[in-house]
Order: sequence, then structure tokens, then C-alpha cells
Amino acid sequence: MTDPSQQTPKASPLSRAHGVSASNGAEASFPTPHAQSADPSGGAGEKPHLPSPGTHASEPPGDTVRPDTVPPREAVPREMDAAVLSVEQGENGPLGDEDLERAARRITRTLFLAQSAGSAGVIAAATINPIVAAELGGSSNWAGVPSAMFLLGGAAGAYLCGALMDVLGRRLGLAVCLVLGVAGAALAGWSVVAGALAPYLVGMAMIGAGSSSLQLARFTAAEVHPPQQRGRAISSVVMGGAVGSILGPLLVGPMGRLAEQAGFDELVGPFPATFGLFIVCWVLVLVGLRPDPRSLALEIARRYPDAAPQVAAARRLGEILRQPRVLLAIGTMVLSQVVMVMLMVITALHMRGHQHALSSVALVISSHTFGMFAFSIISGRLADSWGRLPVILTGAGVLGMAAFLVTLSPEVLPLAVGLFFLGLGWNFCYVGGSSFLADQLAPAERSRTQGFNDLLIGTVSAIGSLASGLVFSQLGYNTVAYVSMALAFGLAGLVLWGWVVRSRRVGPASPHSEAAD
Repeated sequence: MTDPSQQTPKASPLSRAHGVSASNGAEASFPTPHAQSADPSGGAGEKPHLPSPGTHASEPPGDTVRPDTVPPREAVPREMDAAVLSVEQGENGPLGDEDLERAARRITRTLFLAQSAGSAGVIAAATINPIVAAELGGSSNWAGVPSAMFLLGGAAGAYLCGALMDVLGRRLGLAVCLVLGVAGAALAGWSVVAGALAPYLVGMAMIGAGSSSLQLARFTAAEVHPPQQRGRAISSVVMGGAVGSILGPLLVGPMGRLAEQAGFDELVGPFPATFGLFIVCWVLVLVGLRPDPRSLALEIARRYPDAAPQVAAARRLGEILRQPRVLLAIGTMVLSQVVMVMLMVITALHMRGHQHALSSVALVISSHTFGMFAFSIISGRLADSWGRLPVILTGAGVLGMAAFLVTLSPEVLPLAVGLFFLGLGWNFCYVGGSSFLADQLAPAERSRTQGFNDLLIGTVSAIGSLASGLVFSQLGYNTVAYVSMALAFGLAGLVLWGWVVRSRRVGPASPHSEAAD
């Protein structure tokens, strides 16, 4: 008869959460944090000190969180219990490390494809926006209004989508918001056929709301990966924008010809493409985001308890926004967006005033788009290996340099180089800031806070677009560039100050927090 003491114990969900193999106690292949203490239920070892939210594990235990506010590592918010069980149990028992890795890769791949299709649809519609608005409104004064409606719809949609993702889960929350994009594309296309401006503007706002869910997808990819892989996960999804920026404009001509063959105005053509591509996104999300990314995020949080705030329940948004590191992450994305938008939207008009051909204008804008997306994989890897704050600081410096370069000459080459670096600097700040924000939030807080972050980004994009036009008309293009330069170097100074002050206060970082800094 076999001695029970010699039998191999069956792995429990908790041991899997701590990255321990059932057969020999070795670490599993899925990246795990440094050695954990023994399971308190087994009676071995002393329960370790839990660092307070926003601190490193290596800090002295002088400033600790009250015991009644810190849950055990295996505790999760009550409303998330079912989601955790779906990860720990799966369909055929507890999910292992390889299962989690495969699920994370599948989710990231799905979100990349959705981002590619959705951004192509949005860019196809945006390409003809000014022309449609001028024709429907009877004046070129309406040319910029659809873009403003798109940005405002995206700002409102980001917050709505973030709230829905917290309530319904990531998969259903994204799917519901994508329906707005589908309906908006249909309404905008019908409005062009009917010659109605007002519903066209409403349709563009709805497309913006649908597009906002695709922007939030970068955070969904981040939360299903360990902290040291979040930058790469975010950059993988952002790369979908590069695919869309190439595919979207290519759809305009062929779809316009198809519309003419069907007896409609050629300006109707891009909207069926936008409609179909948003449906593709919707199907991808419903089919590919299984299990729900929120479930995997909770499991990652259990495996890496030192890499996220230890809170008994989701904090209120106001409390979260009082955290300096959260403010720095949001400020990074907001300020870098203002710098990018102010220069980007007015450069075409600046070149037109210097009698450049439309092909030259397109070349400069293409160089900017290339800089925005083409190097996402590099910025993501740097954010993971080098650290979030160094990448943000580099991005802010590149933004300031770009703003200076465009003042040197109104010729095509200096403007193309400057706009390329403007896109590259924005990318570093966007990927680094998104990764940094994801590090500061518990799973139950992420979608709502990240939605608020994208609400701010959309709002300041609309304000920056309007402000750049006013400054340009009164003071000229170089003044717009100087204002952008001041904002960029102000962001760099803010990041550098926060980095230095924090390093003096905290000291050496723990293995989990190195990537976050």
C-alpha cells in the first residue's frame, strides 16, 4: 500500500497562482515573481509584509497599510469571484501556465486584428470628411466640424466604454461600444445619400465612440500579461494603427468607384467599408476574447501581488486621481497628445500657404503617420526593459526636438523630418504612459480609469485642434511650434522631477517595479 506521505500532491488553484509546479515545486514556465512565502493554511513560514500601494517590496515596513484594508493575496473583489473561477477551473480543470500564455497571446492577436480593421475603417471615412462636410454644408467653413464631432464622440465613448467594461466584462463592453461604430457608419453613409448634414455629424460622433473602444483595447492587452511584458503587449495592439493607416486610404478610391457603378455619389463609397470593417471588429471581439480578459487580469494580479495596488475594493475615481503616479501617467498622454495634435492638424494648411502640391502635403503627413506607429514594437520593448519613465522622458524630448525642427524651414524635407519625429515622440509617450498607468491600477479599477484617461485625451485633442487654428491665424505657424515645444519640455521636466524625487524617497526598486519606473 502506498504511503500517503509519498504521494504527489495535486496542484491547487492557489499553488498555480503562485507559479508552483504540482510535481516538484519548481517555478512554472509562465513568468512568476520572486519567491513567495508558504501558503498560510499550511502553517509554514511567516506571513510576509505587504507593501503599501505605490511602493516597492524592498521598502522598510515603516509606512504600512492597516491590516483591515489589505486582503490576503488570494482575495479578490467579491463581484469578481465568478470571473476568477472561470480562469482557475477552465473547462477541464484549473488552467496551467501554458494555458494562460496561449490565452494572452490569442487575446493580443485578436485585439491587433481588430485595431487594424477598425483603424482602416476610421481612416477611410476621415479621408473624405472635409469634402463631404463642405458639400453637405454648402461652405468650406464646415470642413473641420466632422473631425471635431469624431473627437468629442470618442471622448464621451471612451468613458462610457470603460464603465461598461467594468460592469459587463472586457469582451461584452467592447462589443457593445463597437455597435455604436457600426450604427454610426450606416447613419453617415445614409446621410451622404440623403444630403443631410446634421445626421452626418451625429454619425461621425458615433463612429468616434466606436473607435474609442479600439483605443482602450491596448489596456486590455496589457492587463493579461505580466508587468514586465505590458509595454510589448500595448505596442502590439498600437501597431494595428500602422496597418489601418496604410489600408484605409487604399480603400477610398476602389469603394468610390463601386459606389458610382451602383448609381451613388463616389463620396458614399468609404462608408460601407467602414460599416463592414466595424462588423469584422465586433465579430473578432466576441469570438476571440475568450476567456474574458478581466478573468486573466485577476489571475495575473494574484501572481504578482506586489505589482499592483493591494486594495480590498475598487477605489473611487477621485481617490485614484489623487495618486501622483496616476496623474503623471495621465498627464503624459494628455500633454503629448496636445503637442502632437497642435502641430499635425495645422501643418497641411501651413504647406498650402507656401504653395506646396497636395502630393507633398501627403508625403509629410505620411511621414508623421509612419513615425506614430511603425516603431511601436521598439517602444514597447524599451518600456519593458528600460523602464516606463525613461521611455516617456525620451518621448518628451523627441517631441520638443520635433517642434524645433519644423521652425527651421517651410520646405518639404525639414517638415517631413520634423513631423516624423513628432509622431515618434508621441508614440514613446503614448506606449510608455499607457504602460505606466496600467501598473498603477488594480484589475477592478482599470477600465473605468483608463476610459476617463481617454476621455481627457479626446477632449484635449478637440481643444488643441481648435487652439492651433486660432494661434496660427493670429501669430503664425512658428508660434504654434514654440507653444508645442514649451509643452513638450515642460512634460520632460515634470517626468524628470518625479523620477528623481521618487528615487530619493524609495531607493532600490524591487524586481516587479523596475519595469514600472
